[in-house]
Amino acid sequence: MSEISHGTGTDSGRATPSTGNGAGSRTSEDRGRVLLVDDDQLVLNSWRRILRAAGYTVEILDQSRELSGLLERERFEAVITDIRMAGLDGFGVLRVVHEHAPDVPVVLATGSADLQSAIQAVEAGAFRYLQKPVGTDELQEAVSDAVRTHRLARAREEAFRLVGDEAARHKAQQRADLSARFDHAVSSRWMAYQPLCDRRSGSVFAYEALLRTEEPSLQNPSAFLGAAEQLERLFELGRSVRAGVALGLAHIPEDVSVFVNLHPFDLEDPELYDEASPLSRVAGRVVLEITERASLSDVRDLGPRLDLLRGLGYRIAVDDLGAGFAGLASFARLRPEVVKIDMSLVRGVESDPVRRKLVHSITRASHDLGILVVAEGIESEAERDTLATLEVDVLQGFLLGVPSRAFPS
Repeated sequence: MSEISHGTGTDSGRATPSTGNGAGSRTSEDRGRVLLVDDDQLVLNSWRRILRAAGYTVEILDQSRELSGLLERERFEAVITDIRMAGLDGFGVLRVVHEHAPDVPVVLATGSADLQSAIQAVEAGAFRYLQKPVGTDELQEAVSDAVRTHRLARAREEAFRLVGDEAARHKAQQRADLSARFDHAVSSRWMAYQPLCDRRSGSVFAYEALLRTEEPSLQNPSAFLGAAEQLERLFELGRSVRAGVALGLAHIPEDVSVFVNLHPFDLEDPELYDEASPLSRVAGRVVLEITERASLSDVRDLGPRLDLLRGLGYRIAVDDLGAGFAGLASFARLRPEVVKIDMSLVRGVESDPVRRKLVHSITRASHDLGILVVAEGIESEAERDTLATLEVDVLQGFLLGVPSRAFPS
């Protein structure tokens, strides 16, 4: 196991012993091989020390133009690169890595983060987007996640190769079993409702309708939706949910709205645009919350479809803004009336100046565009009070109310 430096200001090709991390018998080869690309030697050396101490095999490259040749000779499990560099910039590095090793995650870092570069990063296929200066824990976490994702992808490829015909033989039986469980899940489906409270008055502004079922194996909503995707029965589940919410709305005060989660594939369901459908009849009280379980790029005629929904009276919300690049990309494409700040930015916001600045920036930009801002996942009074000072409009979380079966569905 060794560490090799490339480019100017380094001993190109000279191998030096890597330092251990004191983690028992684990070696740097076990932790993963990482390539760092930056034209700033101070940054390279700092990141190299941090990752070596964590047990990774690290190579550094301060001449990004040499990347293609390096990738032809050696294999890596993660690449971290600065965006702004002389010669090939970070997006150029991303393209070259994807050409030579498409399964290797690329983490982009920048000292001047902005919304546009973040959107560009996700559109280019970056694994993660970091803002300099990058802390030790943040760097190690990003690399760990990237290596783990890479190894999982490789393991899946190997598993598919080895299992082959055996998996095919069991596929029909597995599908039949899943279909039976899905049938029970839909028949025992119910909706939980969690309040969203106005920041100024504290009164209930809206409820979010959350999917629940009595089927034990699909009680996690992600598993429920995953089963619908696998069985190609998303329209059936979406229609059941919307009908349930319409029933619940009849028992909710008329001045209170309901947020309904919408899978992107639901946007291709003709029933969603039917004026006579149960939810369309009360569309003026409904906010359709778009989740990024599937790419919006797969939805045909997205703009005209959103225009039709708004014409019926629906409002559109982007969910989980701040959790990753998907939310940022959705923000640009959906032109929402509402944005929901993810709990990853809410958690500990009262003691974290970076989170406060991000929330403030999102809130200010949204208000400039006439967009309502909701913060979700609030669990402490300190988080609530801090978000109030940042002028978030609506608050949601266990502190304010847990999801409950409050209305018929």
